[in-house]
Amino acid sequence: MQLIAKQYYTPEEYLELEATAEYKSEYIDGQIIPTAGASINHNRITGNFYATLNFAFRQQGKYEVFNSDMRLWIPQELIYTYPDVIIIADEPEFFNNRTDTITNPQVIIEVLSKSTKSYDREDKFAAYRTIPTFQEYLLIDQNRIHVEQFFKTGKKRWTLCEYDAEDGNISLETIPFEISLQDLYNKVKFELVQAETEKNG
Repeated sequence: MQLIAKQYYTPEEYLELEATAEYKSEYIDGQIIPTAGASINHNRITGNFYATLNFAFRQQGKYEVFNSDMRLWIPQELIYTYPDVIIIADEPEFFNNRTDTITNPQVIIEVLSKSTKSYDREDKFAAYRTIPTFQEYLLIDQNRIHVEQFFKTGKKRWTLCEYDAEDGNISLETIPFEISLQDLYNKVKFELVQAETEKNG
């Protein structure tokens, strides 16, 4: 991930640039960071999760799901970002009436990659926790069957559950929804990861 050359951008400058940019970028406290392209396994996992959620919520008017085209604004940290999947409860709250930027996620799902996994687990999770509506966080490994689920249990208290190939289903704690690991990892080919590792190593 590379910073764009200018030393500091205002949020307004970022939004103006992003409106005409060919590729999406994140904004972190004055810096614009282009997002890396996603692998085929990354796209399969996010697509599987989004499709299953979207189908489940057709009969539940209380919840809505968005994919990575929806931008999230984190005002306390001055961050604009594009989570892989966002679930909101009730109606979306838009920043400055921008229908491309929301502020009230309840659940956020990120698929881990080599370049972002440390950031997703640490600094990004810390930033997400400043959002009052944020209650649950899933980190999905694209290189093996492994999911980390964090959910809020009290002020400044979060619980971790882990899932691997021995488990059948993942149940969200803050929303009535369940998905099987088989469906989540449908069509994911781990041998692609192994082949790429051997090629580069």
